[in-house]
Amino acid sequence: MDTTGINQTWSAQKARLKLKFAALTDSDLLFEKGEKEEMIAKLQITLGKTKEEIEEILKTT
Repeated sequence: MDTTGINQTWSAQKARLKLKFAALTDSDLLFEKGEKEEMIAKLQITLGKTKEEIEEILKTT
C-alpha cells in the first residue's frame, strides 16, 4: 500500500494549521499511527478547545 499521498496530505495540513494557529509546534502535530486521540488531546491543551472543536478544525483545514 502506498502511503505517500497520505503523508503529503498530512504535511500540507500541518503547514496550514501552523499558519492558522501560531502556538502549534511540530511536536503538537506529530501524528503516529494509532495515536490520533493523543494528538487531539495535545491540541486541546495547546489551543484551549474541546475535542469536537479540534475534530472540526482538522476536517476543515
